[in-house]
Amino acid sequence: MESTKPNVPAEAIQLYNLFIHGEISRRAFMDGIQKFAVGSVATAALVDALMPNYAQGQQVAKNDDRIKATYETVPSPQGNGTIKGYLVRPVSADSREKVQTKLPGVIVVHENRGLNPHIEDIARRFALANFMAFAPDGLTSVGGFPGDDYTGGQLFAKVDKNKMTEDMVAAARWLKARPDCSGKIAATGFCYGGGIANTLAVRLGADIAAAAPFYGAVPGNDDIPKIKAAILVHHGELDTRFAASWPPYDTALKAAGVPHEGYIYAGCVHGFNCDATPERYNKAAADLAWQRTIDWFNKYTRA
Repeated sequence: MESTKPNVPAEAIQLYNLFIHGEISRRAFMDGIQKFAVGSVATAALVDALMPNYAQGQQVAKNDDRIKATYETVPSPQGNGTIKGYLVRPVSADSREKVQTKLPGVIVVHENRGLNPHIEDIARRFALANFMAFAPDGLTSVGGFPGDDYTGGQLFAKVDKNKMTEDMVAAARWLKARPDCSGKIAATGFCYGGGIANTLAVRLGADIAAAAPFYGAVPGNDDIPKIKAAILVHHGELDTRFAASWPPYDTALKAAGVPHEGYIYAGCVHGFNCDATPERYNKAAADLAWQRTIDWFNKYTRA
């Protein structure tokens, strides 16, 4: 099988990143890919290698008997009215005597294409690490994640971003207030979701304990002093635009007295944590970033 896998150049991966983030059109993406492939069959194989494979990337099955998962609808009066999301708890936290263990909560925020199966899988992974996780779908107001990332990205562009931010804030406050939550929450997310993790740290102040943004946009300088959460930042070395934001963010967080750490993962591209996109995925870096995140959230939400 390995011999039939196309060799994917770094330039093709960069084209995929531009395409999936809406910076180039589908036609421009396909035209660009054709430059790296010989013939229609090779082009199709290269495109297929770049596209998400959610089944291949899944680590925790939806029907895993160690978790309990439901879809919940959260009021968001300042946003789009409501936001739906995927709530997961470990079964071990709920005894046969109906006594619930209050767990720290984690908000898991998707990239710019909605609550896809990979993000749901991330939420399940947090449940197996003994957190309760809620993954909101920013596309709720346009019908929810449509089943594929390309269409999801098109729908994402149609949603008012200020209202979507309010939806995410509402989701975080809802999770924090749940009776089965300890009241200590953290946030993580990827690209758009990484930026939202930073935004939640700004908006919630002392009401959120920690945030671990993966390749996310940095808050404005005037907002950074509002952060009270402990911040853990992850970037890929080759994701130069985002990686370049770390040194000034580090400086501003130090000046604000915010507990923080940041890591630049050598040889990694944007999206290196996503095992559903194998050409971007770096297992060693993703495993290390995940363990650092779990340790960080344990440190700041279980004290």
